This record gives sequence, structure tokens and C-alpha cells, in this order.
Amino acid sequence: MKGERKYAVYLPPDYESSSRSYPVLYLLHGAGDDHSGWVQFGEVLQITDKAISEGKATPMIIIMPDANTGVRGYFNQLDGKWDYEDFFFEELIPHVEEKYRIRKDKRYRAISGLSMGGGGTFMYALHRPDMFSSAAPLSAFVGPLTVEAMKKMIKSEGHSEEEIEAYFHQHNAISLVKNMEEKNKKAVRWYIDCGDDDFLYEGNSLIHIEMKKNDVPHEYRIRDGVHSWTYWRESLPKVLEFVSDAFHQY
Repeated sequence: MKGERKYAVYLPPDYESSSRSYPVLYLLHGAGDDHSGWVQFGEVLQITDKAISEGKATPMIIIMPDANTGVRGYFNQLDGKWDYEDFFFEELIPHVEEKYRIRKDKRYRAISGLSMGGGGTFMYALHRPDMFSSAAPLSAFVGPLTVEAMKKMIKSEGHSEEEIEAYFHQHNAISLVKNMEEKNKKAVRWYIDCGDDDFLYEGNSLIHIEMKKNDVPHEYRIRDGVHSWTYWRESLPKVLEFVSDAFHQY
């Protein structure tokens, strides 16, 4: 990324007193927030401590990276000037796995995130189903729903129609599910959660329908709520429980 990157880390209560290694959840923030969003507004410390103490979640490490400094977003840009997805897999994951006592198997690695981070969750788990045992996108931006919408969103000048269309299909969760290989349909456990009054309801509804059509097993939750931290704070305990099940059983 040609610069220093920040990330926040949650360590389980017994981390300092044990020598064991832990599963890991990568927890992605939304647009306008940074690595501190889940700490400050999402109350990740209190919620996770409580879930672990009540036995509803297994002790885990949570890594919250910053995708808001320099350029906003979790993906490689079409022009090649900002390769955040490459950074995430090739630099961030190896770095934190070296620095903290993290179990390195797919079974013990999960991903979740809200809004823009829900989009990152979809893309990372769909691009790399070999890396995650479970994925929990919350109120997710699933990507522009048309190629024309993609053109408006990205810097597409100087790129051919074919390049833009290929980029669209690689960064639209519905298209990725539609074209998913048979062997990957059960590779990741999915938990999708979106409020009934959320402005991103359409994309989440469409991805649910596409997963049903394509026989991709998933949990789909619609609860009363809007695109807000109140909603996501209520989502997090369920996410912790869901990914813990995958750590134990997948």
C-alpha cells in the first residue's frame, strides 16, 4: 500500500495467561469509518467479552483493518493504483498470523463486516473460499447491480467495455454466486443479515434469491431496523455465535 496501515485488535480475556493459539475473525468497517469503528461504536470489546463469558462464543482474536485511509475500499482498483485486496491476503493476514497466536487453518478463520465491509466480506469469501470457514455480511453493499452503475462508481476512463464488464462480474456478489463452481457451494458457511428498512435491502434480497436458486446453503436474517450501529450491535452476538460453530464443526 506504499505506506503504514493501522488495524485494531481484540484479544480474548485469557490471551495473556495462556499459551494456546486462537481462531480469528476479520471484522470489516463500513464507509466513513476506519479500524476504530467497531471498537468505538460497535462495542466489540464488551459484546465479545460477554459472549465468551456466557459460553455463546469461543475465545477468538478479532482483527479490524483500516480501509478508509488514502483511498476508501477493500478492493483492487481497476487502474492498478490501489491493491487493497492483495494487501489484505498477501500482507495483513501473514503479518497478524505471525504477530499473534492465531491458528492458521481455514477452519479457524472467519470474516464479517457491515455495509462496505459487508461487501468486502462477500467478495473476499467468494474470491477465496479456500481461506474462510464462515462469512457473515451485515447490511452489505453487494456491489453495483449493473455495469452502468459500476461505471459511475469507479474510475473507468481509459478502460475498455470488456475490462469494465470483467471487473463488474468480479465485484458483484450476485454475479459471483451465479457463476460459482459446484465445489465451492458448500465451502463457506454463510450468515446474511439486513434490516427490513435498510436502504441496501434490494441487493441483500437478490443475493439471497440467487443463493437459493443456486443451492448455496446460507442463513438469511431480516430483522426490524435500519442502516445503523444499533442494528449492528445487535447483530454481533449472533455473528460471534455463528462463526464459533464453524470453528468447532466445519
